[in-house]
Parts: sequence; C-alpha cells; structure tokens
Amino acid sequence: MSGRRRVTVQTLLAMKRKGEKIVMLTAYDFQTAMLEDRAGIDVILVGDSLGMVVLGYENTLPVTMEEVIHHLRGVTRARPGALVVGDLPFMTYQSSSVDAVRNAGRLVKEGGAEAVKLEGGRRMEPVLRAILDADIPVMGHIGLTPQSVHHFGGYRVQGREEKSAARLVDEARFLEEVGCFAMVLEGIPWQLARQISGAVAIPCIGIGAGPYCDGQVLVVNDLLGMNDEFTPRYVKRYANIGQQMLDAFDSYIRDVRAGEFPDIDHSYSQD
Repeated sequence: MSGRRRVTVQTLLAMKRKGEKIVMLTAYDFQTAMLEDRAGIDVILVGDSLGMVVLGYENTLPVTMEEVIHHLRGVTRARPGALVVGDLPFMTYQSSSVDAVRNAGRLVKEGGAEAVKLEGGRRMEPVLRAILDADIPVMGHIGLTPQSVHHFGGYRVQGREEKSAARLVDEARFLEEVGCFAMVLEGIPWQLARQISGAVAIPCIGIGAGPYCDGQVLVVNDLLGMNDEFTPRYVKRYANIGQQMLDAFDSYIRDVRAGEFPDIDHSYSQD
C-alpha cells in the first residue's frame, strides 16, 4: 500500500466541512492508479466511461459488470491510499433492489472497491436504501447522467430551466437524506451547482458544473489529451500525451525499418 494516509468516506466529509477541495480522477489500470495515488489524488473512480475511452463503445450503455470488475482489480492491485469508487453499469441496479445489492457487493468483494456510484435521484430510492442497508457506501450522480443519454436525446446540459433546476436541488437534498456520502454533479450550470453545493452537507463533485463545487472529477484520458477528436467544453488538457505517443510510435517505426533499432547497446551478448 502507498505510504499516504488512507482517504475514507469520513475524510471527504471532513474536507467538505473544512472547505478543502476534493480531487477525483478516473483510472482503469494498475500503473495509472499508482501514478495518480503518488500525485495525491483523493478519489479514484473506475467509471463506466471505460466503455468509451478504453473499450471503444459508442456510449456507456454496453459496459458490463465483468468489465468494471476487471478494471477495478487492476486499480486496486496498486493498493492506493485514495478512496476507490466503482461505477455500477447500466441495468445492473435499475431492475431490482436485489440485483442492485448483489452487483454493488460484487464491486466491493470481487473488484476491491470501497464505495459504489450510481446515477439517479428519488426514483432510485429503494435501490439506494437497499445498498446502504448492506453497509456499502454510495456516491450519487445527478444532472447529466450518461446512462440516460437516450432519454435526454443526447448529452445535454441539465437544469437550465427553473423547473428542472428546482428538481435537481430536490434530488440533491434527497441523496443527502437517504445516506449517500457524496454526489457527482454533471453537466449543469455553475450557478445551480453552487446552490446545490451550499444546500447539502455532503461533498458535491463537479464535472462540467463550474468552479463552486466541493471538488472536481475528470476522465484521465481527457486530462492527458489522449483523444483529439472531441473535447467537451469543461475539459482542461494538462498534457498532450496522444501526440507524444504518436511521435514515439513514428520514431520506433522509422528506427526498426532503418535497421537502427535494436543496436548492440540494446542487445545481449555471449559471456
């Protein structure tokens, strides 16, 4: 395990009370988790976003439990001090509370997650209560919920109208009341995110929700600039790893074809 002090659910609640910003980032493999933890990331999310950025799906809907568990295992083998949260994929919790508890338990038991995240508010009440009754910490997720992409008619900012904004404030208060330890606010106006963050005592982690949340989360591939085909407005690129990888691949191809790699310095010799 890393030498850092472990981040727990209680750590995040204390950070909210103290006004300390929470830093959350996705990871899908052992090495990325090690580097994020070494840097001091507070929360590592093994998100169903892996379907798009790792597996090449069009959206998050095809992601399976087995795929999330597989990537969770890679992340948790790094034994990070960060809190590790696993996403419940589409249709692994919506159908029944029994399914929800079973699958949330699998993320913890088989994947090593310390908490789970699921999308939705009041309509998920039976599911949320069942998982929490099983002593599994839950992070909520409201606003632009990617598993509802077809219902929304695309990835559209939520809460711009007065009625929908009021509904999201109500959903946030419900998530606190039911017992979630934190929530993700995705794709909502910054004014609404500031209102929600001030209205609840649990941390609100923003993505595309402006600067006034209690913390922020990004998809690591977006942060590193690994995909130049589409960059949402809310993403800030902190590196251009995609271009660096292309340059490295080009250099490797050139050296191999020119007979310059491997040279003697990169070869074994007889005794």
